[in-house]
Amino acid sequence: MPGPLAGIRIIEMAGIGPAPFAGMMLADHGADVVRIERPGAARRGSNVLSRSRSSVALDLKNPAAIEIVRRLAASSDGLIEGFRPGVMERLGLGPNTLLKATPRLVYGRMTGWGQTGPYAGMAGHDINYIAVSGALHALGRAGEKPTPPINLLGDFGGGGMLLAFGMVSALLHAKTTGQGQVVDCAMTEGSSLLMSMFWGMVADGDWSEARGTNLIDTGAHFYDTYATSDGKFIALGAIEPQFYRELRDRLGIADPSFDAQFDKRAWPALKMKLGAIIKQRTRDEWCALLEGTDVCFAPVMSFEDAPSHPQMRDRNAFVTVGNVVQPAPAPRYSSTPAQTPRPPSPPGSDADSVLHRCGYSDADVAELRRSGALG
Repeated sequence: MPGPLAGIRIIEMAGIGPAPFAGMMLADHGADVVRIERPGAARRGSNVLSRSRSSVALDLKNPAAIEIVRRLAASSDGLIEGFRPGVMERLGLGPNTLLKATPRLVYGRMTGWGQTGPYAGMAGHDINYIAVSGALHALGRAGEKPTPPINLLGDFGGGGMLLAFGMVSALLHAKTTGQGQVVDCAMTEGSSLLMSMFWGMVADGDWSEARGTNLIDTGAHFYDTYATSDGKFIALGAIEPQFYRELRDRLGIADPSFDAQFDKRAWPALKMKLGAIIKQRTRDEWCALLEGTDVCFAPVMSFEDAPSHPQMRDRNAFVTVGNVVQPAPAPRYSSTPAQTPRPPSPPGSDADSVLHRCGYSDADVAELRRSGALG
């Protein structure tokens, strides 16, 4: 069975980070996604984010190449791009132009700051976007500086994933009404949105601005990672009292100082005591003792270890594509399961088939190659 987005055609203007992640999400779930790349572009390493798409290499300085994108857009349901504001307009491929020709088109725009505002034209990266949104301020241990969670919060969670959601939402609207639109996805706003629960906790007085002092930001002794005797780590999240009791029972903790679970003043000292207990055994020994219980426990797995963990292996959470181990498509569907991803196409390798689909003949394609418009 094809994925749930089978029959949807998307044009992806090739870039880095969040827009390709959105393209991967759409392709993973059945959409026919065509990447527009630069002639001579080279794949960097394994490039998991480029899987399961067709590739056409176009010189966008050539008017004939611009016309190809317009024709592709006219036969597609959506387009996604991650350039700075104004770049697509200068190419003659802005939303006003493409939606005028194809009113049902969904035009997805992925930027850090958004299409408008005083920062809109500035360069930036994930760390900058989550800094402005307030998200970065909350991340880190007590007494330490803010620590970015690699690119998860801005580029991928608040960026690519949000753009994929926005595209699907707008595509549903277009299918119902015939009306396309622009999806303006900004990583500043996406990362802020991911912090919604914490804004509520701040409003209720349940969250301190001091990093690493709160219930679930490593402030509490029962919600943190701990080193084991073999230099590995385990993660504990025994928040609820019944889970905390089981943690104490399993670890044999009778020390009455652990009774006041939610006394923040006691947390630093209890963390030291709990850390000393955890350090007495290896990670595997803790797995043998705590797996299958309600302690809220898990071993901290490395890139090398995670695919072989029994839970991940049982659900085939990782796949090998082109000799590269990588996450499988998610979530799961009962009636329209996602297919196993395809390796990334070499840049430009699918030009003939893609262009034939929108009316170009073999002679047209040959002439476009001769002119340099088509890589």
